[in-house]
Amino acid sequence: MPPVDPQHRAPARRRRLALGSALAVCALLAAGVISTATAGAASTPPPGAVPQTVVLDGVQLAATRAKLTAGQSDLVAELKLLTARADSALTAGPWSVMDKTRTPPSGSKHDYLSQAPYWWPTKSPTSSNPWGCPYVQKDGQRNPAVDRISDHSERGQMFNAVYNLTLAWYYTGKPAYAQRAELDLRTWFTNPATAMNPNLNYAQIIPCSTAVRGEGGIDFSQQFTDVIDATAILDSGAPSWTSADHTAMTSWYRTFLTWNRTSPSGLAEFNATNNHGSFAAMEESALALATGQPSLAKTIASGVETRLLPGQLAADGSEPQELARTRSWHYSNFNLVALTRLALIGQHVGVDLWHSSTPKGGSILTSVNYLIPAATGAVKWTHPELDFQAYAATDVVHAAAAAGDPKAAAAESLLSPPPGGDIWALRPAPEQLDSITG
Repeated sequence: MPPVDPQHRAPARRRRLALGSALAVCALLAAGVISTATAGAASTPPPGAVPQTVVLDGVQLAATRAKLTAGQSDLVAELKLLTARADSALTAGPWSVMDKTRTPPSGSKHDYLSQAPYWWPTKSPTSSNPWGCPYVQKDGQRNPAVDRISDHSERGQMFNAVYNLTLAWYYTGKPAYAQRAELDLRTWFTNPATAMNPNLNYAQIIPCSTAVRGEGGIDFSQQFTDVIDATAILDSGAPSWTSADHTAMTSWYRTFLTWNRTSPSGLAEFNATNNHGSFAAMEESALALATGQPSLAKTIASGVETRLLPGQLAADGSEPQELARTRSWHYSNFNLVALTRLALIGQHVGVDLWHSSTPKGGSILTSVNYLIPAATGAVKWTHPELDFQAYAATDVVHAAAAAGDPKAAAAESLLSPPPGGDIWALRPAPEQLDSITG
């Protein structure tokens, strides 16, 4: 039989896409995920390209979208939760570092600025001492004054909005979701008038102190991989997202990675031995992968096996450095969010952190298992914790179950859903589910 001319395949392929699009719209209309007013906007499905994500598995996302097209009921229910979040984000923002009323020591509002959350003044402010210096640390107790600088809160709102909007576009095909995410990204990162400079030189400053602080890196590293994956999803064919957008974001990522790997603050954070070091390694490996440097991503991810895990994960599964905190439950989960996401990045570059064991027998999966009894309510968490929230462990347990851990899989049905519902099936990567940061 002679080969089929590709031009003759095209009409058949278009018919299949059109049929799939019609089925998807019917399924979403029937489930109430989209309305008749927006059905026309959703009539063109996202293109078939698999997103080149760095934490999320692009192949898995594409498979999930196909299941949604077929109307799989549990996924349609989760999509309602996701699109509700995305709908709220359609009219929020856009946000910019230029919104803040205070100017960083550099003299440029384009530089990100935030205040260390657990540091408090020891004196009442006066005209000669307006900050009330010196400051002292109160671990786990958040100083509300930090909210007077808008960069930190707006950064979090922007990260969440972009992630939810992009995923909602990918699963529904509604252009408005992608276009709003694109506006948010351009405003924060690439529009010269509103863009953030790619550094964190003034993140989590302590008033009246000039000490180099790596800790401010956590403001971004805790969630910045969501933005990286969001732009990868937009790169798969979102309406109005151009090659110029891709180039501009990749340039921002590359410069930010260089800052992380060469600046005193970035190096201090990367060399931290607790959750800060875990998140820095996760962020830098993701940035390396997103900027076409898989060998560097692999080096960073594999280095964690000897550089961080032995000092973090005890043989019984506890995380001694995190248990020493006043928020030991939160921080035990927080560190595992970084390590499980790093394990997902490792899967992209041939590094198996899931089954890596320390010389004393500690491992990521053993540490997840350590949390399961308290996460499911079987036992009480006996370590210091100012505000225990069982649902903080839900995502890391999901991640361990997806990695093949039988104890985690058995516990999934007993987990507490986070506020706003569990959308793990639509974005299968661990998130920090409780609200404490730092």
